[in-house]
Amino acid sequence: MALKITEECINCDVCEPVCPNEAIYMGEEIYEINPDLCTECVGHFDEPQCSMYCPVDCIPHDPDHPESEQQLLQKYQRIIATKNLSNS
Repeated sequence: MALKITEECINCDVCEPVCPNEAIYMGEEIYEINPDLCTECVGHFDEPQCSMYCPVDCIPHDPDHPESEQQLLQKYQRIIATKNLSNS
């Protein structure tokens, strides 16, 4: 399942640069995560980097976007394929 950033976010700028899929962006008030790009770092790391580095622990799973490990891996493969096409 994708992750989300809660209102406890302090905009410390730690999560955005560690996201390998560039799923994290600055919203109107706090950082947000694009669920179409979030793979919980599947394919890149053993655990989500944003959650690992977040100093206030405000990045839980998003219950509105349930996904299995297999679905996250498929999303990762789709994202990588799209990036490779755009870099050609």
